[in-house]
Amino acid sequence: MAEHQPGRDCPLCPRLVSFREMQRAAHPDWHNAPVPSFGDLNARLLIVGLAPGLKGANCTGRPFTGDYAGDLLYATLLKFGYAQGRYDERPDDGLTLRDCRITNAVRCVPPENKPLPIEQSACRPFLVNEIAAMPKLKAIVALGLVSHNAVLSTLGERKAAFPFKHAALHEVSKGLLVADSYHCSRYNTNTGRLTTEMFENVFERLSERLGR
Repeated sequence: MAEHQPGRDCPLCPRLVSFREMQRAAHPDWHNAPVPSFGDLNARLLIVGLAPGLKGANCTGRPFTGDYAGDLLYATLLKFGYAQGRYDERPDDGLTLRDCRITNAVRCVPPENKPLPIEQSACRPFLVNEIAAMPKLKAIVALGLVSHNAVLSTLGERKAAFPFKHAALHEVSKGLLVADSYHCSRYNTNTGRLTTEMFENVFERLSERLGR
């Protein structure tokens, strides 16, 4: 087991273990396990989401694959050259990432897509080790407030020093840039909180800073 990836039967969070077992019984053909990160550890950009979606990554086994959030995320990555191929909501669609890696703050699907603080803390060492294993990392995109806080905690930064704001670019210690975005969920896009243009703006600004 890689230090930055929990095992298939990770026992750390009893509530998530119980929910996972329930989903395995109901959907034995789904992934129903901690979702591994997607992309190269040598990437300069890491995207951190909240947690796997029940019928998305928890089903398919690849981050942001199989639900609406992935439609917007992968279309944007393709547009800005962080991905190549075609996204088809399947882990075997042939899509690959370029200079980009995707993970989640919590690796197992939580009930109602709401991980508890204790579960976020239990999963944090995996993100700590993942960031440490990325030698060329320059920037992190945090999708949503929970991911923003998880990233700051992982980096040992004070949350008050870097308040969450969509499209904000925070220069933190260790030479890293943390970019904030509202989560690309269907709820946020349907309510107009996040538009395609707003989401693309985050990656446009990042690309400029990364010299792409």
